[in-house]
Amino acid sequence: AVVSTQSTGERLRQKKELDQVINERDILGTQLIRRNDELALLYEKIKIQQSTLNKGEIQYRQRLEDIRLLKLEVKKLRREKNILLKSVANVDELRRELFHVQRELLRERTRCKALEEELENPMNIHRWRKLEGSDPSTYEMIQKIQTLQRRLISKTEEVVAKEMSIQEKEKLYIDLKQILARQPGPEVAEQLQIYQQSLKDKTKQMKAMSSELNMCEAQNSEYRYEIETLVRELHDAKNKYYMQKRKERNLKERERHMTGGMIPPLISSQRQDTVNRFTGGGFNLKQAQKA
Repeated sequence: AVVSTQSTGERLRQKKELDQVINERDILGTQLIRRNDELALLYEKIKIQQSTLNKGEIQYRQRLEDIRLLKLEVKKLRREKNILLKSVANVDELRRELFHVQRELLRERTRCKALEEELENPMNIHRWRKLEGSDPSTYEMIQKIQTLQRRLISKTEEVVAKEMSIQEKEKLYIDLKQILARQPGPEVAEQLQIYQQSLKDKTKQMKAMSSELNMCEAQNSEYRYEIETLVRELHDAKNKYYMQKRKERNLKERERHMTGGMIPPLISSQRQDTVNRFTGGGFNLKQAQKA
């Protein structure tokens, strides 16, 4: 009777511990389900953040390419501007040279015209005068005339070449002037500043998103650690529960041997209730005992 009372008290105590372990198991299962839901939500947030980050990186690369093209265009325009400025500086010098050549040509033409008129109308009474020395021979006069003609022809050719050069320079000046007129003004600089400001804003947004992603990953790691801890605790609780059931079964078998197979009805009914009531690990304990 003493042994039966002790076994009954031990069984009640173990039953209370089993109830406590089952309650802890249920609580851990509920926490595990909640943690899994939070983890799924975090995964969804991470996917959204990653998609947004990828889009931001694509736009960032596009803005970098636009800035690179704009910088190349600005360099090209500056180089053309320097060439045009040098050409414009040479135009003034060519204009002055053209003015001097035209004035010299006009003076020579006027002189030739005056000499031709004087030869056609010999009315100058002072044209005949006695010269000291001998008159040049006809051959020498012809040579001088040919020399003067050659000089006149060379001067005329030089004047024609100068006029052609001036026309080319004027055409180049007009083309350069048109290119300068087509050169973009401050609008390109303003647009470049807008692109740079947009790029800075996108960079800040990407940094903020990266920090949020890192924080989410750290929180995700913490949740994973907590889930692993809960799984281990649940596993330990199951092991304790199985060990407790094994001890209880061994105790009942020992009690059966001691009492000669006579089990009180109260204890038998309580055992039946215990077997039919409590389950663990997703299977019936009655089936486990039969096995």
